[in-house]
Amino acid sequence: MTSDLRTIAAALAVTAAVIPTFATAPKAAFSNLRCEYLTDPVGIDVTHPRLTWENNLPGITDPSALAVEISTSPDFSNSRIYTCSLPDRITLEIDSTPSTRYYWRVVSDLPGAGNGKSAPASFETGKFGASQWEARWIGDGLPKETEEAPVFRKIFSIGSLPESARAYISSLGYFVMTINGKRVGDHHMDPGFTGYDKRSLYVTHDITPLLQKGDNTVEVTLGNGFANCQSIDTWGQENAPWRGRPIFICQIEADGKTILATDDSWETALSPVIFNNIYTGDYYDARIKPSGWSNATPAQAPNMNPVAQSMPAIRPVMTLEARHLKSIGDTIHIYDLGKNIAGVCRLDVKGRKGTRIDMSHGELLKADGTLEQGNLNIYYHPLKEEETFQTDRYIIGADDTPESFQPQFTYHGFRFVELRSSEPIPASDINLTGVMMRTAIPKIGSFRCSNPLLNRIYDATMLSYEDNIHSIPTDCPQREKNGWTADGHVAIDLGLLNYDGITLYEKWMNDFADNQRQDGNIAGIIPSAGWGYGDFPGPVWDAGLFIIPTALYDYYGDPTAMRRLYPTMLKYMDWLKGLRNDEGIITSGIGDWLPYNTVTPTDFTSTVYAFADYKMMARICRILGEDPRVWEEEAAAMRRRINDKWFDKEKALYANGSQAAQAVALYWDVVPEEDAQRVARNLNDMVVANGYALDFGMLGTKTVLRMLTKYGYPETAYRMATRTEAPSWGYWTDKCGYTTLAETWTLSPEFRDASLNHVFFGDICAWMVNDIVGLNFDPEHPGFENIIISPNYMKDLDWAEAEYHSIHGPIHVRWERDASGTPHLTVDAPAGCTVTR
Repeated sequence: MTSDLRTIAAALAVTAAVIPTFATAPKAAFSNLRCEYLTDPVGIDVTHPRLTWENNLPGITDPSALAVEISTSPDFSNSRIYTCSLPDRITLEIDSTPSTRYYWRVVSDLPGAGNGKSAPASFETGKFGASQWEARWIGDGLPKETEEAPVFRKIFSIGSLPESARAYISSLGYFVMTINGKRVGDHHMDPGFTGYDKRSLYVTHDITPLLQKGDNTVEVTLGNGFANCQSIDTWGQENAPWRGRPIFICQIEADGKTILATDDSWETALSPVIFNNIYTGDYYDARIKPSGWSNATPAQAPNMNPVAQSMPAIRPVMTLEARHLKSIGDTIHIYDLGKNIAGVCRLDVKGRKGTRIDMSHGELLKADGTLEQGNLNIYYHPLKEEETFQTDRYIIGADDTPESFQPQFTYHGFRFVELRSSEPIPASDINLTGVMMRTAIPKIGSFRCSNPLLNRIYDATMLSYEDNIHSIPTDCPQREKNGWTADGHVAIDLGLLNYDGITLYEKWMNDFADNQRQDGNIAGIIPSAGWGYGDFPGPVWDAGLFIIPTALYDYYGDPTAMRRLYPTMLKYMDWLKGLRNDEGIITSGIGDWLPYNTVTPTDFTSTVYAFADYKMMARICRILGEDPRVWEEEAAAMRRRINDKWFDKEKALYANGSQAAQAVALYWDVVPEEDAQRVARNLNDMVVANGYALDFGMLGTKTVLRMLTKYGYPETAYRMATRTEAPSWGYWTDKCGYTTLAETWTLSPEFRDASLNHVFFGDICAWMVNDIVGLNFDPEHPGFENIIISPNYMKDLDWAEAEYHSIHGPIHVRWERDASGTPHLTVDAPAGCTVTR
């Protein structure tokens, strides 16, 4: 049953309207105008920018009644008109003219469109390729092993204040830039991590308010980041092909003309940052003032592919006042932030000049109340003798003077902080504030229900997700910080249901393309310094190449990532074919990672995910207008091989009959249609027989709850989801007191050899939205153009609700039982969208 919004109340037997938590004030006809999914972006480098808006006029049947007016003048005096083929988006073709601001608005003479024009929006181009840069890469010419961070400066003069000034800057490593002593922007750890030998991101800043008539001083301090890892780790970052002393390029323009560009006339010295390492921390000596300035050294560009950073920057998103727990004398102080976050601490302190303060970060405390790092530092080996994992150092610069320190070139995963000083400092002279930082993609979704346990699990999952987005989706924010491809794809639904993440994931998909080798192979972590190629981790991990672009299409109705990655996918398919043995199956790779007890055969899961790749590739071809037949045939043949080898038709069991094996086969539609219900019944029976306890790893986390619900066993899924005995999500939140999700089900308060901040077990939150509340996209009408509503009225719940701000506008779904126990459903949807129940 499909209906327009105007008839949705009757169609769904809706009760009195529920007020959504999104703004309910009357909207303009066209709102939320964005370019490349960003509001008024500065420094984009695409010649076909995507413009989107929310169309609040219901019932538009002819999108050509809408148009976009675009101009380089704010008064639209020299405008062009583009007729729309869709009611809320258009892709333009513009000249690749750098540093040009465009103004645009939606126009229409339809009834209800007010004066026929939306409020104006804008976007500004940056640089289109290396040839448009007048600046040159520079460094200080010192070896990459040099511990002190370099600082660069240049004094330049301007005769009058410009109307508009921009700084375009990129670096191998991270940069902090100041003009006339004031920090440029609020970004941290810019630019984002890429495979630096293939691609560098540059950032554009509006610096108009920072300039002054006459002399101006610009300073840039560079940190190592992932470009120059100063410790040894399992993943080989210290041997990265791009590893080198940090360098940078910067160009400053005023009113469209270059007024400053990096060259060897810039001066350089060593900064007060005496050491910095992405896994260790920042060491800052406040006694040091840069001196001995000398000319900068021209440097070779790390690549010839500078690309605009077209995603939100890493920014502070929350501050937490640290609670003082205990002191051991006046030299050791222990603090608790109350939540397990990713970020740094800001230290406000006074003491004796030269006093060294070490701030160590971790997720646990030992029995004696001091910091425990044993669960985190297992992959880390320092190169510097006195270096300590997740530890920042500050050396006080003046006697008894209040000073502040916040690290600039690192981040940590932590809840607890242990502060040690070389000289006594009373706790009263110390103030510690936790600063949570992440790629600042907006939060656009929510879930709540009458069961506080599910709400706590949801909150812990969201915090885990946020802690693991730092220009790439990572596995954990402390000991690895790697872009594991499977961690990324199993969390894609919980991510996109709750965050406006398309810019982040499109950037990461570019990293996939850069990461691919000539034979088609991609690594298990992306970007990779060289680790993770070959047949390990294998197809389950590699499937992110197909799952994530498909998800972006389903959530946004945008095939751009698919189109960009299509050549990468074709090359990968050649690699995938080479993994098959004589039987046509794949025996290598990792499967249902970190199961609680029962291990599902890896050859089964690897082969199923190869089948899934073929199936997704066929769909991608249909979407892109390519011929899908070869992939349809490959998928059909692989499906037959899987069922011939692993399906016991009589018993309706797959592989070894594990929970994950049953659910994965159902999830990817491997099961013959006539057998699907029996396979699902066996899954239900084994869960019930196990006391509703889970017995799976990463893949089961993604599939078991969903398949139980899909095939008619939602109460079984609910009982599994709400357990508080180990192993369960509730055990972590209610029995262990964790505020984020742990890495393994076998973790207990005494077991300390695992991270407490992984998100790959978090799809339960997408299940809450999709299957409890019933809010779903329609793959036949992507981008929530048609909204599928399929709630499950769990008997132990009185109400449940979810919100999602789609590309078309906000969606709100709530069901609630009345006094008699009868559930009633309310849906609010964007104008023009349809709803199917």
